[in-house]
Amino acid sequence: MGKKKDNLIIKILQILGAHPNKSFNYKQIASKLEFDNAEIRKQIQKDLQKLLKQKKIVETSRGKFKIAAKKIYIGIMDMTNNGSGFAIVDELEKDIYVPNYAINKALHGDMVEVEITKEKSGRNPQGEVVKILERAQKHFSGIVKMFPNYAFVEPDDLKVYKDFFIKKSDLNGAKEGDKVVVEMYDWPEKVGSPLGKIIKVLGRPGEHEVEIHAILDQYDLPYEFDPEIEEFAQNLPKEITNEEVKKRRDMRSTVTFTIDPFDAKDFDDALSIKKLKNGHYEIGIHIADVSHYVKPGTILDDEAYNRATSVYLVDRVIPMLPEVLSNELCSLRPHEDKLTFSAVFEMDTEGKVYKEWYGRTVIHSDRRFTYEEAQEIIEGAAGDFEEEILLLDKIAKKLRKKRFSHGALSFDRVEVRFKVDNKGNPVEVYFKESKDANKLIEEFMLLANRKVAEYVTRKLKPKDKTFVYRVHDEPATEKLNELKTVVQKFGYDLDLKDRKTIIKSINHLLEEVKDKPEENMIETLTIRSMSKAVYTTENRGHYGLAFDYYTHFTSPIRRYPDVMVHRLLQHYLDKGKSPSQEEYEKKCIHSTNMEIQAATAERDSIKYMQAKYISDFKDVVFEGVITGVTEWGIYVELVANKVEGLVRRTEMRDDYYYFDEDEYALIGEITGKKYVLGDLVKVKVKKTNPIKKQIDFEMVYDTVEDLQNINNKNNSPKSGKNKRKRRKK
Repeated sequence: MGKKKDNLIIKILQILGAHPNKSFNYKQIASKLEFDNAEIRKQIQKDLQKLLKQKKIVETSRGKFKIAAKKIYIGIMDMTNNGSGFAIVDELEKDIYVPNYAINKALHGDMVEVEITKEKSGRNPQGEVVKILERAQKHFSGIVKMFPNYAFVEPDDLKVYKDFFIKKSDLNGAKEGDKVVVEMYDWPEKVGSPLGKIIKVLGRPGEHEVEIHAILDQYDLPYEFDPEIEEFAQNLPKEITNEEVKKRRDMRSTVTFTIDPFDAKDFDDALSIKKLKNGHYEIGIHIADVSHYVKPGTILDDEAYNRATSVYLVDRVIPMLPEVLSNELCSLRPHEDKLTFSAVFEMDTEGKVYKEWYGRTVIHSDRRFTYEEAQEIIEGAAGDFEEEILLLDKIAKKLRKKRFSHGALSFDRVEVRFKVDNKGNPVEVYFKESKDANKLIEEFMLLANRKVAEYVTRKLKPKDKTFVYRVHDEPATEKLNELKTVVQKFGYDLDLKDRKTIIKSINHLLEEVKDKPEENMIETLTIRSMSKAVYTTENRGHYGLAFDYYTHFTSPIRRYPDVMVHRLLQHYLDKGKSPSQEEYEKKCIHSTNMEIQAATAERDSIKYMQAKYISDFKDVVFEGVITGVTEWGIYVELVANKVEGLVRRTEMRDDYYYFDEDEYALIGEITGKKYVLGDLVKVKVKKTNPIKKQIDFEMVYDTVEDLQNINNKNNSPKSGKNKRKRRKK
């Protein structure tokens, strides 16, 4: 009988293998085998379950199977708080859902090999991690829990689902309750927890400096420079010699000024303007010449490359370069001669470029403007260089209009900022908005970035030059379809017919939601539907800006890719040969990864500060908008201050709510009440944990009428019953 059973399994695999894209149930397989025998059909059912366990076949829907594709995908793990996660795979339109029992020791951000084990139409495929290729991080912040002969470190990050086991010899002086940084060094096959050693004791949890340093340490972002690097920077020559000036275009006599945030210390760009005899204008975009001071092969360059970017946390900046460079030598401070790398254009008032020039210059800034000061002049106030600012604003508006007519996306996101006291406690939330003065600077920086990339790629010889581009690929069709489904619930729509209609309808959507409760949520969802911008040596254009050529040239004080661009541009201006593309591609990948790390640390610092801030408002009722619906609850963003928290499903006491995946809704089992994205609700702060960046809300209802006014969706009991029936099928 054993041999017959094996033969039957082989025949089942042969049938499924002959039709790799089709699914069959046991009756269909029996029919193809020409067996009309109850015992054989029963055996086929057993064999199908056996093959399913062996992962040789997959169940596509209940009772239907197809041959398992053995394709292995490479993805990045995005973990949830319950130990399951999603593998984000570039080549797939939908992320692969990995349940907690199939994670196989992968952690958030890890690069993994994942195999699809189950597929269902319209849903995320399900998979299993088969190999961890690269750990995203080896350092984690957490709190020590002591035991007689060992300890555990409970991670701050809720996405790290296991505590770290610490041998007594690896405590490094840590005591019960200390906030520490632990380095993970192993996770053996049959051991339940990763093994770690404590490399730094930060202090007591909850102290502001301790928590900020924990965020930086977790992402391997250094917050101090080694003494030898500081010494190297201090010893750089500070005087600009006549010999150096002679090598450059001297633009010190041209009207020049900077426009920056009121609290900025590193001024890395300036604008100059001069009227020409032919009625056109010479406009210079002058960028701090960091590459003059930061030379390849020095410890200063190594440090700048390793950091790759400045980090902007909620209450401080962690600079890429030592302060003597970022705030003094390279900073384009007013009334000082400064060395710059410039893009100089002959333009008319319509924004048309007639001539372009690139090279090293020396400038003298006549005035430092804040954005607020420049904005006052744009709005009609008298002030220094008012004619020049108004003319630049006029040209910037023409450039912006032209950019949007060519298909650029319009994202003017409101940024959350905090005012803090001398102990680091948040005392006020305010919003940073982009006004005309900000957009003036933005347009001229975009112009320089675009024209530099175009000049190197198209106009300099040879044609096969290695260069650093900032690229932004087209969004995946599936993600745009998901966005369309969500915004339709709010009464908006998207036309996804082609690139032109997509851009036009997205811009129209972003305009329509302005000042609406759902504005921030829809902008966030729209941004998430886009591809991520990256650095690379392969020019693929910038979808969001609608540029065929784009690079980062304008911020070398805070971005290492801009330093690389300056060096390459000068190298080609000096008729140098193209350097190794492979070497620069590695640097691009590193720069992208560090940018992601810095952005994640910034988000964590904002979440930490939001949790601290909202802790003082526990008796206040807030209006909020639902920004996310999951099986564990609903996420609500407060309209007044953009703080986001979770209303847990299990703590919604007025009914038993279940999660409807098709509608991304929580629906009451008895009442049929429905909570979906965009609903307005009233909430109170229930619990906060700044250390874990966690905020819990609870629902507040004044009256039944109030509930109906706030949440005016279809909440009839009948719809709830229908949902229950469908769910039980």
